[in-house]
Amino acid sequence: MVGEGAWQLPSRGKVGMICLIIAESAIFTIFVAAYIFYIGKSLSGPMPREILKVPVIGTTCLLSSSLTMHWAIAALHQGKTSAFRAFWFATLALGAIFIGGTAIEWRRLIYEQNFMIQTNLFGTTYYSLVGLHASHVIVGLIGLALVMILAVMGKIRQEHSERCEVFSLYWHFVDAVWVVVFATVYIVGR
Repeated sequence: MVGEGAWQLPSRGKVGMICLIIAESAIFTIFVAAYIFYIGKSLSGPMPREILKVPVIGTTCLLSSSLTMHWAIAALHQGKTSAFRAFWFATLALGAIFIGGTAIEWRRLIYEQNFMIQTNLFGTTYYSLVGLHASHVIVGLIGLALVMILAVMGKIRQEHSERCEVFSLYWHFVDAVWVVVFATVYIVGR
């Protein structure tokens, strides 16, 4: 049956990205469950409430980057490549600010608080969970940078909107995971 209502195969790119997201969600679920299970079970300090500061600026930047990503994809669907580049760059910059904030936080924890992965059980679960998320943000930033370079070179056009949209699913996933990590580490875990 050809015509209206005919079923089409879903995009291989979207199916692949959704499968990746499902697999990565399982990994994050394990790390979050471990963090929650071990809250308060460290035999020695420091404890989260004693050394963690809530990363308000970084969190705001990362969550805002989902909006700029959405606007970038919408602009590209409409063939507005200069708006796409501007919003894509904003997404890249906001993600970089987030990862910079994470680096500053870790520097403070390591060099000022002498808090490392081997300090105690909290250190192990904190650095593992937040580090896992940070590594995903870095992978996303590399992807954003590569697309940005191609966009500046004029190689990204409207016909590439679906491919960029597939990548945007990964970025939105990273943002959604941060909501869970943030709630687990900075709200529940304190």
